[in-house]
Amino acid sequence: MLLNQLNAAASPLTSEQVQKLQGLVAELNPIQQAWVSGYLAANANSAALAGGLPAAPTAQAGEAASLTILYGSQTGNAKSVATKLKEQAQARGLAVKLVSMADYKPTALKKEQFISIVVSTYGEGEPPEDAETLHEFLNTKKAPKLDGVKIAVLGLGDSSYEFFCQTAKDFEERLAKLGAQVIHPRADLDVDYEDHSSVWIDGALDAFEPELKAQQSDANVVTMPLAGGSVAASQYTKQNPFVGELTTVQKITGRDSTKDVRHIEISLEGSGIQYQPGDSLGVYFLNDQSKVDSILEALQLDGNVDVTLGDETLSLRDALIERLELTQSYPGFVEKYAQLTNNPQLLELLADKGVLREYIEARQTYDVILQNPATVSAQGLVDCLRKVQPRLYSIASSQAEVEDEVHLTVGVVEFDSFGQSHLGGCSGYLGRFADEGAQVKVFTEHNDNFRLPVDDSTPVIMIGPGTGIAPFRAFLQEREAREAQGKNWLFFGNPHFTQDFLYQTEIQGYLKSGLLTQVDVAWSRDQAQKVYVQDRILEQGEQVYAWLEQGAHVYICGDANRMAKDVHQALIDVIKEFGAKDDEAAQQYLKDLRSANRYQKDVY
Repeated sequence: MLLNQLNAAASPLTSEQVQKLQGLVAELNPIQQAWVSGYLAANANSAALAGGLPAAPTAQAGEAASLTILYGSQTGNAKSVATKLKEQAQARGLAVKLVSMADYKPTALKKEQFISIVVSTYGEGEPPEDAETLHEFLNTKKAPKLDGVKIAVLGLGDSSYEFFCQTAKDFEERLAKLGAQVIHPRADLDVDYEDHSSVWIDGALDAFEPELKAQQSDANVVTMPLAGGSVAASQYTKQNPFVGELTTVQKITGRDSTKDVRHIEISLEGSGIQYQPGDSLGVYFLNDQSKVDSILEALQLDGNVDVTLGDETLSLRDALIERLELTQSYPGFVEKYAQLTNNPQLLELLADKGVLREYIEARQTYDVILQNPATVSAQGLVDCLRKVQPRLYSIASSQAEVEDEVHLTVGVVEFDSFGQSHLGGCSGYLGRFADEGAQVKVFTEHNDNFRLPVDDSTPVIMIGPGTGIAPFRAFLQEREAREAQGKNWLFFGNPHFTQDFLYQTEIQGYLKSGLLTQVDVAWSRDQAQKVYVQDRILEQGEQVYAWLEQGAHVYICGDANRMAKDVHQALIDVIKEFGAKDDEAAQQYLKDLRSANRYQKDVY
């Protein structure tokens, strides 16, 4: 039963109590909801044992017959799909547990009978932050035998990257080696995963349902099918974004900087959207109209011709500007376009994945089309392209300070290639094309794996070079609003002090007020020898280790491939030197911090 279906006739609660309960549940994530549910059940049964009320029926006897859904999510997509899987399972009357891999004890695997994994992949085939511990555990001698366990795995990824859905493949392979039985084929889904994930969910539940229901019946498990989805924290989602006003676009790098970084402010007035420091904002954008017109001219197509996208009909030009991906290139487009045009050079590329990746790495989708013009139909072109995906940006503000606004720190992606200037899709739109006052479609993506400590007296170390400063601006605004007593230490880096000190006035103000205990900056190009944030961490190693021993939480935001790995190694070196530990013990020290949610990353 849904909370919004409760009424005076069906519920023992007053209307005021129902309202309060709805408000609480809307604020809780699935793990918190499960904990509250268990707490209330235990409380009710305790009252019954004391002679109060009759004990409520529980599902403890049939707990082993529940479907455990484990998700690992870097940007929230895998969590969203896992939540849909849970809701569909409950709608069928199946007992189900939804758990983030970050909150799952790997040793609990030996107690499972039915497992579904929904996991994303990022970087060079790496697991998301919340999946790292379980991913590593499955490769150790401690991993239990899983004979008789039934599994189904779903992978989410981006085919523009070489190691597409590698983490999902790893999980399925390792679980199978431990004896688990794959009862539904793994699906590796690209960025336009929504429709395909629904098909996979139906198939997976069809495979799980017969045995699950049989075991639940044997154990007399009472389940409550749901009439629909769970209570949502906001009506605005990736599928139903809010249209907000772009109120501020301000360049915050100097005139002579090699970087163009923009401070962006968007109004959320009237949306009711709530976010927390550490969350991200999804932004839909419009493609460069001049590039779209170049495509139409090169292919000799009429932009006013109607085309079909799913159930919608719109003009070709509108579809190319508003709905289709034209910047981020990926193998699937080249394959479809090569077959559509019968282009011998493109068809030849398809035979060698390595050569194909080199080809698309240097080109945007625009380039592939403009360098290979052909006679094609409007619908044929559209069918080659995938729907545009929103870009996610770390939120750079706290609602405690900005209320019905959301701020971003956006580095405009810009490069010259093939004699032309190229811009990133969303960064180019926000930073160069969209005027203040423009309407922008947005939604928030919650990130429970990048959160300030609950205890405001806890010290915090923030490491965020470049636009990685964004969430830490939100952290500092929040800590100031809370009047948090915990110490705050910021490591920030960029090429030049005079050109690239993002939010310099604010940071200096926080230092002066005492909110920031310490700031260490690294200007990589202001001297002959390049200096980065990891170098500053090593220089301050003794103090960094002292803060860790005092219970500090460490946060890293920014580039995953180089910076985050270099900072990780610097922390290892600091722990080895000042904690008198060998390499293995230092690695374990950081793993323990991560398990305690004291070492968190927001990397891309």
